[in-house]
Amino acid sequence: MSILKDIVTVNEEDANLLVLIIDTNPVNWGKAASRPTKGSCLPLQEALRHLMVFINAHLALKHDNEVAVIASHFGVSKFLYPIPSSGQTHESSDQSSDSSMFQKFRVVDDQVILNIKELLETEEIPSSYPDKDINRITKADELGHIKSRILIISVSPDSPYQYISIMNCIFSAQKLGIPIDICKVSENDDTVFLQQASHITGGRYLRLPIDQAQGFLQFLMITFLPDRFSRRHMCLPGEEKVDFGAACFCHKRTINIGYVCSVCLSSILLKKFFLSGQAHNIPS
Repeated sequence: MSILKDIVTVNEEDANLLVLIIDTNPVNWGKAASRPTKGSCLPLQEALRHLMVFINAHLALKHDNEVAVIASHFGVSKFLYPIPSSGQTHESSDQSSDSSMFQKFRVVDDQVILNIKELLETEEIPSSYPDKDINRITKADELGHIKSRILIISVSPDSPYQYISIMNCIFSAQKLGIPIDICKVSENDDTVFLQQASHITGGRYLRLPIDQAQGFLQFLMITFLPDRFSRRHMCLPGEEKVDFGAACFCHKRTINIGYVCSVCLSSILLKKFFLSGQAHNIPS
């Protein structure tokens, strides 16, 4: 069970803001695309097609649903949709003439695909500030009828060097009552820190079965499409066991047993260490 309590009232009529964060590490996606069996291969291009259908399904559930798509790349984040007002619009010229597709779906699909293509082809990535547009959506909701949630598509392993920043994000989301969902697309071990994120914030953690990678869209629809109100009445798939390992401050390793500083609560692997402005030597 999650340790998050409902700090906001969720109603069936509430609109939903889905913030989709896509791990675009080309190395790990290359590993996912080169798996030996055919059913286990999932190239980034195919995963994006599945994600586009998922995003359109989310927008189709309610007319006032919103979505924001962010790419997590090498040391930077890139806003894929919506594009910041100061940036280029990237609207396709034949957009209005295509009557076979709902215009909002077409706008989202075109912008996400075009921006992620530019992201993978460009070495120098300009800074983008997704929080501005997300804050604009939430601040415009004076009555509190827009409920936010985050979905992370992860293919990379944990980085202990990011442990403190990840925990800060987790506790901020918990305080705001925003669940963090995790879909792990990797044959490696589960990501300990993202497991903790979904558990603490009341989200769902799902590791895509390696032999069912072609069913990526089905797992997205079943596990992550229901909104926060509907989840109260559904039994969704996901991992129940959570690894609560932390990263040590001295070596940035993930540990299960260590020492904790009584001042700053940092986890330490060594008995003798320097922390919180003074040296410590823990007796045996």
